[in-house]
Amino acid sequence: MKNVKIISLGIIMLITFLNLTTVKFTEQKISGVVSDALGPLPGVSVTIKGTNKKTTTDFDGKYAIIANEKDVLLFSYIGYKTQSITVGKKTTVNITMKEDILTGSEVVVQGYIKEERVVFDDNAPKVKSTMLQGQGNGLQIGTSSGAPGNSNVVIRGVSSLDKKQEPIYIIDGKPARAEDFRKLNPNDIEKVVVLKDEKSTALYGSRGKNGAVTIITKNGLPTEKKDILIKEIAPFDNSIPSIEPNQEDYELFVENQFTSPKSEPLSTFSIDVDNASYTNVRRFINQGQTVPKDAVRVEEMVNFFKYNYEKPTGNYPFAIATEYGDCPWNEKHKLVKIGLQGKEIPNDKLPNSNFVFLIDVSGSMNSQNKLPLLKESMKVLVNQLRKNDKVAIVVYAGAAGMVLPPTSGDEKETIIKALDKLSAGGSTAGGAGIELAYKMAIENFIKGGNNRVILATDGDFNVGASSNKDMETLIEEKRKSGVFLTCLGFGMGNYKDSKMEILANKGNGNYAYIDNIQEANRFLGKEFKGSMFAIAKDVKIQIEFNPKHVQSYRLIGYENRKLRPEDFKNDAIDAGELGSGHSVTALYEIIPTGVESSFNQDIADLKYSEIKIAPKDYSDELATIKFRYKKPDGEKSIEMVETIKNSVLSLAKTSEDFKFSAAVAWFGLKLRDSKLVTNKTSKDIKALALQGKSKDEDGYRAEFIRLVEAVN
Repeated sequence: MKNVKIISLGIIMLITFLNLTTVKFTEQKISGVVSDALGPLPGVSVTIKGTNKKTTTDFDGKYAIIANEKDVLLFSYIGYKTQSITVGKKTTVNITMKEDILTGSEVVVQGYIKEERVVFDDNAPKVKSTMLQGQGNGLQIGTSSGAPGNSNVVIRGVSSLDKKQEPIYIIDGKPARAEDFRKLNPNDIEKVVVLKDEKSTALYGSRGKNGAVTIITKNGLPTEKKDILIKEIAPFDNSIPSIEPNQEDYELFVENQFTSPKSEPLSTFSIDVDNASYTNVRRFINQGQTVPKDAVRVEEMVNFFKYNYEKPTGNYPFAIATEYGDCPWNEKHKLVKIGLQGKEIPNDKLPNSNFVFLIDVSGSMNSQNKLPLLKESMKVLVNQLRKNDKVAIVVYAGAAGMVLPPTSGDEKETIIKALDKLSAGGSTAGGAGIELAYKMAIENFIKGGNNRVILATDGDFNVGASSNKDMETLIEEKRKSGVFLTCLGFGMGNYKDSKMEILANKGNGNYAYIDNIQEANRFLGKEFKGSMFAIAKDVKIQIEFNPKHVQSYRLIGYENRKLRPEDFKNDAIDAGELGSGHSVTALYEIIPTGVESSFNQDIADLKYSEIKIAPKDYSDELATIKFRYKKPDGEKSIEMVETIKNSVLSLAKTSEDFKFSAAVAWFGLKLRDSKLVTNKTSKDIKALALQGKSKDEDGYRAEFIRLVEAVN
């Protein structure tokens, strides 16, 4: 008995000792930025050593992961040395990646067609390897004979490639730089697929216009992911027919004509923050196709770009900027630019979000630039979510169903797994999908929060309520719920732009066309707040021109956003929303009084109506402009009023933003073959755009200039 007591006492002492000496580690959120010498690095793998817990950096090199003090974080990226760091007491861990130098045989890049070949190394007995080679202007990867040395990938061939012709490199599914590719050891490469022309731009948009080299390494991916990636790019291994837009659907419209302020003193329209038309036009031009006239909505092209407007400082959610200068395409005419700059909501003030992803998984989505691109795009959005945000996923094909119930934004792995499991097949019950998505959004409605359905589709609805009128009626009814709508368009060949435009216009929504992952990163990543958080809704503009100075005027674009004068004060009439930090630009072409123009519309002498000339007190005013808007959860409009002075600038003295926005509008009018433009020369459009290019941090203005160069 005594021995039992001694043993029990010893056990108790041992347990007490272990409790005293055991360190309790608490988990916490670790975040930071991963960069290299050139700046932030997207796609860097961040793993907790010895576990399966991992994440990747977003477009701006940012990451977040849950870890405890004893955990070791591993940072790895192709072409860079893997770095490790113990978490300790830190909550912020920023890393600068160092380039890695690999050794191996020389790799030569020269053609497009794969070919098996036996190559013998002079310094080793009959070493068998695989060479990829091809013909014409392209890329070829091969292991050259000779003594082994440092890895060296070079671009050679009958037609050499300069920097402007550099292809895009994709290593294990992630974009990489040419230097990363050249440092790869050929012995580590399992498969190379080289794409060109429409095959490349179908996957990578304008970045792939000079070809794409897709490399799958032996150890860079788990087998199952490797098989998926090979399967996804396999359709592009062989020649594919050129895709023509003859099955695509665009709403017909006639461009705005000149009108006299004597007969129509008021011009009224809803704002439009959509920019789907620009990315769609970009897709056509990059693929060498003719742009359908009705695919060009000039206002959406202009509003794709950011402008340097002053930020609002008062109680209003946006500031107003106006400018009056010469018109570049009709030399006797003038141009008025009206800009709205939305207030930006600080990150810590953003309302909690209730998102429902409504995803089209019908058979029409079964191509590389549709569902696969859609899933990767939605992952960009998922990376922006916070703990208090909620996401549900609804899909529709022949019928609609829920594949993910409302899930916290910090359960990113769960959300991404649900996306990865999606596959395409069946007919398209778009109306049923919308019904279910709104039902989910309303059931989980956050009062004072950001409640939004995000519809991702090619717009090809063919079951149930599917006509344009059906869609309009359905979405107008759902708009009353207070749930906003974002439409994301994907694909080509059978793309139904008209339905997407109607849904966004009538559903308190916005609309973007995602032609590649870079566009997804822009709209859903870098511009996440502006795309997903409204600061004002039902924003309307009404302008009254002074007939003393204005003989005729016309609104450039906004044809499907025009309103009747009486709609301006009618709060039951829907209009566009403005997102956090968003800007909106509108242009009016003016024929001043006293100017002879073939575009003037003669009006008959009026017997009963007196034509009123503006009093002398208003002689310095060109126009009066009014704005009405509602708060995101409000039902009553608030009005703002500004005047535009009759003080015109020569084109040379206008701002860079005036010049660039005018150049974009000019190019859109050229693509529409407008009969109201006397000069449609690409050379002149480019020259004007170049004068407004200097502030171009993201390179979008330079990309626009390249599009202008591509169109005769």
